[in-house]
Amino acid sequence: MADPAQVGAGEAAGALPESASQFENRRLPVLWVIASFSAKRKSHSVYFKMAEVSKKTVIQAVISEDEQGQRLDNYLLGRCKGVPKSHIYRIVRSGEVRVNGKRVEVSCRLQIGDVLRIPPMRIAQRQEIITAGAEIKAELPVVYEDEALLVVDKPAGIAVHGGSGVSFGVIEALRRQRPQARFLELAHRLDRETSGSLLVGRTRLALPSLHDMFREGGADGRGRGADKRYLVLVKGRWMDPLRHIRFPLLKYLLDNGERRVRVAEEGKASHTVFRLLARWENFSLLEAELRSGRTHQIRVHCAQAGFPIAGDDKYGDFALNKLLLKNGLKRMFLHAWKITFPHPLSGASLALEAPLPLALVAFLEKLSKEEVQDYGQTI
Repeated sequence: MADPAQVGAGEAAGALPESASQFENRRLPVLWVIASFSAKRKSHSVYFKMAEVSKKTVIQAVISEDEQGQRLDNYLLGRCKGVPKSHIYRIVRSGEVRVNGKRVEVSCRLQIGDVLRIPPMRIAQRQEIITAGAEIKAELPVVYEDEALLVVDKPAGIAVHGGSGVSFGVIEALRRQRPQARFLELAHRLDRETSGSLLVGRTRLALPSLHDMFREGGADGRGRGADKRYLVLVKGRWMDPLRHIRFPLLKYLLDNGERRVRVAEEGKASHTVFRLLARWENFSLLEAELRSGRTHQIRVHCAQAGFPIAGDDKYGDFALNKLLLKNGLKRMFLHAWKITFPHPLSGASLALEAPLPLALVAFLEKLSKEEVQDYGQTI
């Protein structure tokens, strides 16, 4: 195992140390194990051709329960994929689109039973030619499902949605695997390199409530937000059983257009609560509770505190990552393992877990054989 220099565990800004005695007997969540998920992937070559869809016919669409509450422009953009946004706005403003026979603004909220007149349009229809490696073939593991939502145990290395050079993601895979589903939309996001619980809304009625929960951040027993917990392995000897980190975070772009985040006074307020679960000679296993939901929040908070995440190729210790790769850690050690939130329709509390993937459990077991563990339940 790699032998990185030990990092001091001094208090970060806003750190609130607590007695270690409360945590010594805590049972580690890593003892819950499921089979690791593997997926074959194919790449896509994509081209567009113009299809004469509704070129000569006016469509009279009746708004369903799943469609109510949408803005008119968002509804049309979703239904008329391939039509430029500027054209959508033009036909609404010109009165070619009408709701219940009346001219409306693009900001009009559609209600169940509304009759929407959609004029003839030429739609750019997307066609995909699969040539090799980006389509997710295996079924995505589902942790929980009901009429309003489903929770997927997202594998590491797969984007949550297509875009920015990625042609296929989790949401596209779900839609392809469930062609009968009338509505599937992401309630929040996980980094491509992160595995674990990912919520998907199944009805338009439930989705806004799910979005609000994630905007509110950790519930902490006081609010209506989602309580999100992650398992993370960091470089260094983390000494505090409990630590609050509140570094403000600012997004910026590299010269190549890639997104990054750094700590800056002018950044957005951010809050992560870290709990020490286990510690070895050179590494520490933490639980990270998000009280806010900033991009790359856990990754940047760990790095700024002097404890970069093992395997993090953006904010981590790059020399260490190469050594870890040789020792079997082929991904970033960050896993969204537990989420608790009120059901968007019933209000009942849901507590769901996505156990640590076998590959990460195996790495911890290897680490325990090669280094002395001096804190936490023996792994």
